[in-house]
Amino acid sequence: MEIIDVVLLGILQGLTEFLPVSSSGHLVLGQYLLGIKSPGNTLEILFHIGTLGSVILVFFYDIRKIVLTLDEKPTQKLLIFISIATLPAMIIGFVFRHKINNLFESVNSVGYALCVTGLVLIFSSRFNNNDRKHSLFSSAMIGLAQAVAIIPGISRSGMTITASLFLGFSPKESAKFSFLLSIPIIFGAGLLGILGLQNDNTFSLSIILAAFFSSFLVGILALRALLKLLELGKFYFFGIYCICTGLVSIFI
Repeated sequence: MEIIDVVLLGILQGLTEFLPVSSSGHLVLGQYLLGIKSPGNTLEILFHIGTLGSVILVFFYDIRKIVLTLDEKPTQKLLIFISIATLPAMIIGFVFRHKINNLFESVNSVGYALCVTGLVLIFSSRFNNNDRKHSLFSSAMIGLAQAVAIIPGISRSGMTITASLFLGFSPKESAKFSFLLSIPIIFGAGLLGILGLQNDNTFSLSIILAAFFSSFLVGILALRALLKLLELGKFYFFGIYCICTGLVSIFI
């Protein structure tokens, strides 16, 4: 595996991690087009660690506020809601991890999943904003949406933001909660990936660094772009792209 290939995939990951088009699905397609054979999803986990850094940087002040106000009830309630929303993906990811890893080898299944993502995003244009407040129920529903996105081709940000919009949250709050929710999931997956690298000689230090920095830097730009697009109400436009990309993937 060449560093230039990893950088190209890192750029692809950074662009698609926060846009609602499924970074995992695009990573599978990118590896297929570049002729790269990466066992399991270790490479994706390395990229996710880079984009985790992007989330922390862009939402640094929000995260800092949470840390400094841990003794206040609103922050404690927010952390409870994030914990509840995190559980479904953790449970499903652990129980079905081997079957999920096999999906990373199938371009065809990614294509169908992208079509599903596209339909969900287009459907999101029909939801109204009621400025709803978080609750145990809404957190559980958003968590289930995130759990479905473990499947490569199903967008995590697309599913969680759409679920939030469906439940009546504002676009800004939907995006904020979605990306704060991504932190424990990406951190957990990254930690498992790092432990797995101890017995994996496929990835050298230069490959690991290239994967991290390429996805980290591009991820910052993509995340800021998505936040602006949400404010403009153009979120569902990505649905058309996902369906087109999915159909192409199916017929490759």
